[in-house]
Amino acid sequence: MVRIERLADLKPVHQRQAAALALWRWHAPILAFELDAGWGVDRSVVESLFRLAASPAGEQSDDAYRRAIAELCTAPLFTSEVDPDTVELFQLETISNLLTFGELLDKPGVDEVERVVEASAGLATYLDGLVEGSFHSHPAEEAHHQYLADLADRASDGYFASRHFAVETACHGALGVLPDSAGLLDSSTGRELLALCEDFGEELVTTMQWLRMTGH
Repeated sequence: MVRIERLADLKPVHQRQAAALALWRWHAPILAFELDAGWGVDRSVVESLFRLAASPAGEQSDDAYRRAIAELCTAPLFTSEVDPDTVELFQLETISNLLTFGELLDKPGVDEVERVVEASAGLATYLDGLVEGSFHSHPAEEAHHQYLADLADRASDGYFASRHFAVETACHGALGVLPDSAGLLDSSTGRELLALCEDFGEELVTTMQWLRMTGH
């Protein structure tokens, strides 16, 4: 409820940027690892979708996003069954969220934006579950516990969910100062928010590498 109330308080252009930032938190995780060759997914198309999502809203960028989605959907991934490992599951869920962002271009509204934002948050919560369910101690376990202890009653269920919520809150709080006509890459504030999401993404990458190394 808190999340959708905050989104509803934003202008439509800033709601879209909130969704783009939610995607960007998984920019590093999807691209830090090789995509399964059998999926036939062009890495450059995935990269272009992130860039276009962060571009200024408008017919030109929207059409370019739709074309990139159309190209992405020609990949064998969408007509075959896959058996993903843990890292690949995150990649697939991120690709799915890129598709959801494409849907909100044709049906803008807070409900569609929330779907993208909630999907990002859900992945962070899922990662917490994987870490907690591992037979191995996370290398940063003590730091994670201290982070949650410092948050006290402001903590979400786990470390990554709480970190995600903190990044999301910082992003939503700053979006109101962005020019309506600018993309996230076109202003210092927008670039700072993307960097904040990218830093969080790099932390996700480290844990995903750990999960793969420990054979989760």
